Amino acid sequence: MQNITLNNGLEMPQLGFGVWQVPDEEATAAVEKAFESGYRSIDTAKVYGNEAGVGRAIANSNIPREELFITTKVWNADHGYENTLKAFDASLERLGLDYVDLYLIHWPTPKFDEYVETYKALEKLYKDGRVKAIGVCNFAIEHLERILNECEIVPAINQVECHPYLQQKELKEFCQKHGILVEAYSPLMNGRDVLEDDVVRELAEQYRKTPAQVILRWHLQTGVVVIPKSVTPSRIEENIDVFGFELSEADMKKLATLDRNIRINKAPNENNNR
Repeated sequence: MQNITLNNGLEMPQLGFGVWQVPDEEATAAVEKAFESGYRSIDTAKVYGNEAGVGRAIANSNIPREELFITTKVWNADHGYENTLKAFDASLERLGLDYVDLYLIHWPTPKFDEYVETYKALEKLYKDGRVKAIGVCNFAIEHLERILNECEIVPAINQVECHPYLQQKELKEFCQKHGILVEAYSPLMNGRDVLEDDVVRELAEQYRKTPAQVILRWHLQTGVVVIPKSVTPSRIEENIDVFGFELSEADMKKLATLDRNIRINKAPNENNNR
């Protein structure tokens, strides 16, 4: 596993395991398989409804807590300073942990305009040592600018949809300038069109890897943190087997041409659901 250093000096695995849309009763087995395959970073959220399942896998693992990197997120309905602190306590209880490594705001929900107050609650949790790092998800540049202007701590992470068809170049440049790492969710476009792309398939043949492995390797070489998700044991293993090869500069350039600004999830301003 390859680590990457956050802006506060904390190290996190550059490749982690996501559990979005994994039912709680299935999450335990999936995370246990991920641990067995070598993953040490797990990304969950309150709204996924599987924090307890993830917690069971952690408790069963016998892996020292300091070797794990656990991320969870505050949901839209829990925005606001006090609500966020309560939501964090509830997440910790479900996970069965004393702290989490990374706590994120799941969406900015600009319609309600509470994400700055919510982030201030994350700052308190960080200062109290209950969270090792804080950050955001699905934040556009305009939302990040408000956090940078109105809060004290620069987010360590901005987790966003990112794959070869949505490369987020402008956002990545902004984040890099401010020391914020980009973390890619839906890195394989949820198994859609990009895995069938001619360029990706040709490279997979050339490197004797799967299309998914080529895309994950591309993410790693662009310097982002990446969290593929699967409940299929063979795919869980396949997705972590991306450290034994390297894409050439020419092949990285070929993949850079695939950007089509195609989203499969909502844009940052679109999710105001509670």
